[in-house]
Amino acid sequence: MSELESEAMEAEFGTVAGWTEEAVRALGPEYAVPAGCRGSGSEGALRWLADRLDPVPGGRFLDAGAGVGGPAGWLAGERSVRPVCAEPMVAAAGAGARLFGLPAVAAVSQRLPFADATFDAAWCLGVLCTTADKAGALSELRRVLREGGRLGLLVFVADAPLPPPLPEGNEFPSEPELLELLEDAGFAVEATVDADLGDSPPEWSERADAVEAEVARRHGAEPAFREAEEQSRRVARLLSDGALRGWLGVAVAPS
Repeated sequence: MSELESEAMEAEFGTVAGWTEEAVRALGPEYAVPAGCRGSGSEGALRWLADRLDPVPGGRFLDAGAGVGGPAGWLAGERSVRPVCAEPMVAAAGAGARLFGLPAVAAVSQRLPFADATFDAAWCLGVLCTTADKAGALSELRRVLREGGRLGLLVFVADAPLPPPLPEGNEFPSEPELLELLEDAGFAVEATVDADLGDSPPEWSERADAVEAEVARRHGAEPAFREAEEQSRRVARLLSDGALRGWLGVAVAPS
């Protein structure tokens, strides 16, 4: 995530993050990655990005807008790397650090607390559509990547005006707008594909659903839960109707 721009998004990415950690601890550690990846990509999408970013053990990898750390935790288990997680919501950053044992810092994507050229690779999943300052986020990611470093992206793009009701605080770019933003930030796009966000194995989806049900059981009557659920429903409707689509891309920071 990046700078959040509505109360509904604060509920979705802040309050509910703490509840997600609570539910995972009640159900078991095997629920952490599926729950932490909800909204940030399927297993197939993460694998597509990881294959092209090709992180190596001991390499320096950044997850910008890490949420509760599900994708970073998956990458750590699959590729034996130790991603650094940057996440603006303190509750989510803390939950990710505790659930996955990864270094985490509370920071927005436009102001990352890292020196120039710190990282060999990074990804930024479902983040750009949560902020109006997409150019600032991409420029900062370019700054902290070394020359030749790669950036993986999951972005929800809109090919035409979206039908209401829209999720609060989101600004979905078109694909041409996104490509122009990447070029302006100094990236060269290497590969893109439409994301199939329903291609996770059955047990992955079952565990994510179980965590969601546990959160609902504990907190379903609270306003923050209802706000977050409405946000999720609106995004899901736009995706199922084809008004939004998941866009996966890998870009390089050339010399």
